[in-house]
Amino acid sequence: MIGRWLPIIVSTVATISLFTTAYIFKSSNISIEEDKFKIGNFQMERRGVRYPKFLYRFNIKHPIAIDLSQQRFKGIAFLFGKGLRYSIHHRAWERFDYFGSYTLDREGNIYLTPMPFISIKPTTFNLQKNIYRLDSRSGKLSIWRVIDEVSPSSTNPFGIRAIEYDIDNNRLWVSAIDRSDYHHQRGRLYLIDIESREILQRFEGYDILSLKMVKTDRGRYLLGGSARENIIYAFRIDGAGLIEGDAEELIRLYDANERAIKISISGDNRLKVKSIPFLYNLIAETGDGSIRKTYTFKLNHSSQNSMEFSPQ
Repeated sequence: MIGRWLPIIVSTVATISLFTTAYIFKSSNISIEEDKFKIGNFQMERRGVRYPKFLYRFNIKHPIAIDLSQQRFKGIAFLFGKGLRYSIHHRAWERFDYFGSYTLDREGNIYLTPMPFISIKPTTFNLQKNIYRLDSRSGKLSIWRVIDEVSPSSTNPFGIRAIEYDIDNNRLWVSAIDRSDYHHQRGRLYLIDIESREILQRFEGYDILSLKMVKTDRGRYLLGGSARENIIYAFRIDGAGLIEGDAEELIRLYDANERAIKISISGDNRLKVKSIPFLYNLIAETGDGSIRKTYTFKLNHSSQNSMEFSPQ
């Protein structure tokens, strides 16, 4: 079975972090207001997700990184080995063009969101309404779910944007920003059941570039990096796994032009946030990596549970 789609395995000198998609980020150290952090304490925990099972047929050793950068491969690639010097990529993974974000489930399936890249083609807009899945066992990449109401255009080529896995309920959170522009915020959050592929909740009014689930001593929250402002929101998740009430402003980035493009938990009470400028066009997505920055936030117990920037 492996012989039917033997991957391209190459050696390269890579300096890509396990938590990036081959972008260059700058580090900053700034303080913020004390009353912004209200969701409670959280810990660095094992999420229970795994890498695709088919990778281990090739005796791949850790570390492993998923590369969506498009710098060397179109679509998706896997980097592995010391210094991430080796790569696995299959030509069939290029058929849907480019991807912007991904999440893994407990079986090792990878769910991916599309991204317009550099230039617009006749097929670009249709690709932006799909959620894609790379099967854990077979390595086959296919369209997993189409959200037909997503309708990007030449003025805003983005459609489905961010994705996050809720392991407690085996569901996906997905954002879409296709109907928005620089002046109007018409984004949606969709909650999708993985087994039935049914949309369980449609939450409107927020343009979200990045998503992250966080479990704290006060409950569960979905963090969302705004495409509109330099804000990370916290959406409270109720016992049924749905968004409850309006979002709460959690963190405001220092630069008004910055938008949180990736949020991750980097330790107990620590968040790592990567940011870019974003104006609903392709410039920030495909431009010079020097405009991208990274921050670390930590919970400061001496300052009434505030979140503060700390050095890398």
